[in-house]
Amino acid sequence: MLWLVDPSSDRPLFDQVAASVRRAIAEGELREGEKLPAAHEIAGSLGMNQNTVLRAYRTLRDEGLIELRRGRGAVVCGAVSDARLTGLVDDVLAEGARLGLGPSDIADLISRRDR
Repeated sequence: MLWLVDPSSDRPLFDQVAASVRRAIAEGELREGEKLPAAHEIAGSLGMNQNTVLRAYRTLRDEGLIELRRGRGAVVCGAVSDARLTGLVDDVLAEGARLGLGPSDIADLISRRDR
């Protein structure tokens, strides 16, 4: 799995890590029951604090995309139906931020397109 993070981005690192997992689930790269790498492994490979990865994992757990199991780590669970759209929205928000657009600006663009 490709973990995409940009330390120079305004987007928090934990959110970028979570978006990488969402994208992998949405694209079928990660499937239900698959175990994610340990937080310390990801942190080491990306050069970030382990707590940053753990925060991303907790966010994904709260969204219902993964389960955190003591002694077994993070596992993708069955609630992946919205993952594809969530991943795409994350991408649009990140690109909008790079272009200087906030979420309300993007929502306005979408509503104008819908007409």
